[in-house]
Amino acid sequence: MFGFLFYSGKTNKEETIMKYEELSRAIVDGVGGKNNVKSVVHCTTRLRFKLKDESVTKDEALKNTDGVITVVKSGGQYQVVIGNHVADVYEDLIKVGGFADGGVVADDYEEDENLSVLDKFIDLVSGIFTPILGPLCAAGMIKGFSAMFTSLGWLSANSGTYKVLYAIGDGFFYFLPIILGVTAAKKFKVDQFIGMAIGAALCYPEIVALNGSKTVLYTIFNGTFFQSDIHATFLKLPIIMMSYTSSVIPIILAVWFASHVQRWARKVIPDVVKTFLVPFVTLLIAVPLTFLVIGPIATWLSDAISTIFVGIYDFSPLVAGIVMGAFWQVFVMFGLHWGFVAVAMANLASKGYDPIVILSLGASFAQTGVVLGMIMQTKNPKTRSIAIPAFISGIFGVTEPAIYGLTLPRKRPFILSCIAAAIGGGIIGLAGSKMYMMGGMGIFSIPSAIGTKTGIDSSVYGLIFSMVISTVLGLALQLLFGRKFVDDTESATVVASSVPSSVEKPAKEETAVDQKQEYKSATKINSPLSGKLVALEEIEDEVFSSGAMGKGVAIEPDEGVLTAPAVGTVTLAFPTGHAVGLRLETGTELLMHIGMDTVELDGKGFELLVEQGDKITAGQELLKFDIDLIKKAGFKLTTPIVVTNTKEYHEISIVDPQRKGIKRNDVLLDLK
Repeated sequence: MFGFLFYSGKTNKEETIMKYEELSRAIVDGVGGKNNVKSVVHCTTRLRFKLKDESVTKDEALKNTDGVITVVKSGGQYQVVIGNHVADVYEDLIKVGGFADGGVVADDYEEDENLSVLDKFIDLVSGIFTPILGPLCAAGMIKGFSAMFTSLGWLSANSGTYKVLYAIGDGFFYFLPIILGVTAAKKFKVDQFIGMAIGAALCYPEIVALNGSKTVLYTIFNGTFFQSDIHATFLKLPIIMMSYTSSVIPIILAVWFASHVQRWARKVIPDVVKTFLVPFVTLLIAVPLTFLVIGPIATWLSDAISTIFVGIYDFSPLVAGIVMGAFWQVFVMFGLHWGFVAVAMANLASKGYDPIVILSLGASFAQTGVVLGMIMQTKNPKTRSIAIPAFISGIFGVTEPAIYGLTLPRKRPFILSCIAAAIGGGIIGLAGSKMYMMGGMGIFSIPSAIGTKTGIDSSVYGLIFSMVISTVLGLALQLLFGRKFVDDTESATVVASSVPSSVEKPAKEETAVDQKQEYKSATKINSPLSGKLVALEEIEDEVFSSGAMGKGVAIEPDEGVLTAPAVGTVTLAFPTGHAVGLRLETGTELLMHIGMDTVELDGKGFELLVEQGDKITAGQELLKFDIDLIKKAGFKLTTPIVVTNTKEYHEISIVDPQRKGIKRNDVLLDLK
């Protein structure tokens, strides 16, 4: 998971635990420390932080941390992408950070007024659904497989085996209001047992039975969309009965309302009786009002949202599929997919199926096909080490390692995957595939498309066909149009840390196997800067100081000009101007990174004079930078100059390490 574990007298399990603890400490430090964390939860691949102040985070340091794929800021969340082992890291993170209550730090739920309405919605939905994603998918898979087994004739719907399996799957969804009552209560800072009690009331058998009662007292809102038969009253007020089992929006709104009632009750009720009177008052007010007002309004709202999206789908399933497939990975990157999850849940509750989210299922296979192409094309063992696990996880619907580690940093492969996903989504739309339950991802999503009444029909075959076509098309597009982007941007991937590979040890820890490689011829590197020499291990950035990026030296510049130390090619030219990578004619690969965390300046104070792919001559100016502006902005200018292909040399040393200063074009490094 974290790369090669070098023997130190400990078992692999102990080493892995230590790595998780070290990673957790780095993450806590990177997000600004425990005191900057409001809460942290995790989903399939990410740690999702809510922070008090995102400006104090160490984005670049986190991105360069071994074991971190990348950092994403979206939907009011600071997301640290870890990969498939995020749950294990999360456990240690909670312990290392001392986060109480499963990662919630704040004492009271408070809305962040700085968030947009959309961000608040995404934060709300993700915060409520993220904790239950694992069991939700598992229950859906069991329910889906049960339906598949009966369709294939392997199980009888009357058998005890089928009933037990179906109960495992369907029970989770039937009593979903109780489960969401717990997670919503946690989100809104309500007593979780109050949330559970509200959900239980909505699913209570006699309440459920009232909805189908043949006894009608009278009818209200005659002739309108809201027409409702009244089967019972509460204190002579009409109860508009709705079906709340498997519902989503009613329980969320009910718990939100209960949070306000609870806060009010805590203020007015004496401390000596708060233990039982606060929940007593909260439930006595919240539950009846849920049945009288909140529940009906929420159900109508849910039905309206469902009708709108299904209407768009009905207008053109093909167009809907193409759009959803093309942009689904973008939605995931920014957390916008949570909105579609809410719509899917609403559709499942009101219609028994959802035709919307299923349109996205080709995206993971398109991404997987592109990654397979990259595996076939790459000559770089590091790229391969990232790509193979990403390919495997992509088959099962987890694409973040592929997106952030491979396709997105290289741009072209990501675009190719979106094209393949669009075609796959269009096929799903044409096939009329529907999702009858929230289930697994990737290949495990197939059972979710099998209805208990429809069985395995053409829509299921259409979905499978889409998955195959998306994979094959992604592979073909990458082989035809993406080859030159596979390894050319590897240095950019490393520096930007869109995804660092598994943990790599500094060059000094090479094994005997490493030493069998061919070494470069001896060469000397001239200084690209004028200034004060600083030993690499003395700089603050651990990624550089540890030697993980390669051996070299740092310079504290006294002039704002960076020049080429020799003839070569620009392999990396960051748009922000803070870093340049070169491949010299001798084969030496250099990275020169102006200052610490200066990427946050977003190009201010930097003037980039070259572009990626440019041929350069010795002494040619590569970029200029404003020393005073950068210092006033609070950033240090210590500049690492490292040989990124260090392992291809026997020894890399500073020429005349005793001197304190150096001028541009003076001999700086000796490579043997």
